[in-house]
Amino acid sequence: MKLTSLLLILISLLIACDEAQPHLEQIRERGELRVLSRYGPTTYFVKGNELAGFEYDLAQLFAQYLNVKLKIIVPDNLGDLLTLIEQGKADMAAAGLAITPARQAKLEFGPVYQEVTQQLVYRNGNRIPQNITDLANGQLEVVADSSHVEQLNIYKEDIPELLWNENKELDSSGLLELVELEMIDYTIADSNEIAANLTLFPELRVAFDLSEPQSLAWAMPLSEDGSLSAEMITFFDQIVESGALDRLIEKYYGHIRRFDYIDTRTFYRRIQTRLPQYEQLFKGAAEQFGFDWRLLAAISYQESHWDPEAVSSTGVKGLMMLTLSTAEEMNIDNREDPAQSIYAGAGYLAAMAARLPERINEPDKTWIALAAYTLGLGHVEDARMLTENNNKNPDLWPDVKETLPLLAKKKWYSQVRYGYARGSQPVRYIENVRRYYDILLQGNTDGVETLPSQNINNAIPQQTPAAL
Repeated sequence: MKLTSLLLILISLLIACDEAQPHLEQIRERGELRVLSRYGPTTYFVKGNELAGFEYDLAQLFAQYLNVKLKIIVPDNLGDLLTLIEQGKADMAAAGLAITPARQAKLEFGPVYQEVTQQLVYRNGNRIPQNITDLANGQLEVVADSSHVEQLNIYKEDIPELLWNENKELDSSGLLELVELEMIDYTIADSNEIAANLTLFPELRVAFDLSEPQSLAWAMPLSEDGSLSAEMITFFDQIVESGALDRLIEKYYGHIRRFDYIDTRTFYRRIQTRLPQYEQLFKGAAEQFGFDWRLLAAISYQESHWDPEAVSSTGVKGLMMLTLSTAEEMNIDNREDPAQSIYAGAGYLAAMAARLPERINEPDKTWIALAAYTLGLGHVEDARMLTENNNKNPDLWPDVKETLPLLAKKKWYSQVRYGYARGSQPVRYIENVRRYYDILLQGNTDGVETLPSQNINNAIPQQTPAAL
């Protein structure tokens, strides 16, 4: 009797295994892709009133490709995230995870989409460590369960006196802030995280690299049956071929590669000393013309450093540095009046955006309109035509951005209607505006709260558009 019962149980288990759905079909049937991530400027964060982040946007694209909704889950710390994905509590983790030998023993990784280098960070003005042995003279703190701990353990084999603290509460951004505030001497962060945080913590400096370039990839449980990982490979092949991955990298990193320490420090001071005088004017103009007021403030800072009496050698004036013809077009009579200047500048930018094709999506439309704001719509339309002639997308800012500098070369400007233009100027202009805009957003200046920490039972489901 006992033997018969055991055989029945065994047969039932075998039938259940045969009938088990592939992982990918489970996701499609439930209509939801469950993704573990973490808060940070390179992964998942709140930008204004919207969710953003490189990993978030990339996961959104994948969910669209699968034609399902995206559900983001943010555990309390990195260790919990790794444990949850190892246990199969989510479909995958999109969290800027480096592929390491220790992790490969526990997790399955998808295609590589980015490379980073581990770097040692210290604060400007303090003693610069020359090599790993110098760290014995200061307090080093790193994120617990991170790839940085694995790297330090390798060094410790040859340097037994090497010591560090492992923080289970803070992420890389939190530890970078502690270095900025001189609460710790050093931390280790990936190169992309450092680049993304420099505008927020301008006193940070990189002493040296601690690792060779490391690959980032999405992680899945080792128990994954291969159906999701196979679809992931096809997805990445597609976005690499289409250029979507490059455009996403440009979106989050294209404007932060050039870091101006002096300018950033001055900007922070003027946020306190000059911006409050004009904040309500920016908000009023933003409400009237449908912009984020911090974008208008960023444009104004790029134009005049918030000086209402600013005048250029070419005769443009005021907070928004308007030409006489633009002032006449916008029906204002005093370019140095802050209210007139801000409202005219916002109105002119809105007019540029309205003259672009409706099919152009945001944020591309704003950046292309801003290029027209500073260079002229005719030259921008020339650049868009050249972009299309070069088999790129004239409705995407990253593609137009690559083409604009060609307007200064006879081979190219001789082909277009409006001729020569210093096309690299609006590219630099917009990179600066985006950097100032990011700082204003990070400053949380309108009282928008960042999302609270979530656990596995407190995730935020997100609707996604139709399939890619």
